[in-house]
Amino acid sequence: MKKAIFFLAVMFSVCIYSQNTKPTLEKVGKMVKATYFHDNGEIAQTGYMLKGKLHGQWFMYDVAGKKIASGKYIEGKKSGKWFFWEGQVLKEVDFVDNRIVAVKNWNQSEVVSVNF
Repeated sequence: MKKAIFFLAVMFSVCIYSQNTKPTLEKVGKMVKATYFHDNGEIAQTGYMLKGKLHGQWFMYDVAGKKIASGKYIEGKKSGKWFFWEGQVLKEVDFVDNRIVAVKNWNQSEVVSVNF
């Protein structure tokens, strides 16, 4: 009986530890690398901040750990090309000063492979 209770206690503590979803912040030069987690412990987002604002490349993931978005922030505003994966479709979204200026959809079944 003691072994069973000990086993359950160990399993419970492992489950609690793996569900630590607090963000991690790490100073890297003048920037801070931020990593946010889903409730299951998988990474939800990772990127950098400068002076308290999102800055630089950011990546977002679903609860299974699959990348669903990537793009760049400049002083807290989305800028340049962002990519969003939705099933078989890749959305390429162009931002200027946090505003969408163009959207292009790429369907994986339409992509042609070229060998050199």
